[in-house]
Amino acid sequence: MSPVLASAPALPLGHAGKFVAAAYIVFVVLILSYVAIMAVRAQRMERDLDQLQRDVEAARAHADRFSPGAEAADGSGSTGDQARSGSLL
Repeated sequence: MSPVLASAPALPLGHAGKFVAAAYIVFVVLILSYVAIMAVRAQRMERDLDQLQRDVEAARAHADRFSPGAEAADGSGSTGDQARSGSLL
């Protein structure tokens, strides 16, 4: 590398500051955009998980209401437990 190129800055220092500031601003905007997108996705996922949990609870309540052992008068629930587990012993 020649001594002239090694000693000369790529840009005069008075002009380089503007480009460095612009690069930092672009970087910060990109990071903030990424964080905002991830926050929106996390909220959507939480909403979907809440809806899924409500659907599962409703399905379980529906299955418990209409299970064959739901009418057991002795309160043991053995018939319903056997039906759910698949064992008849």
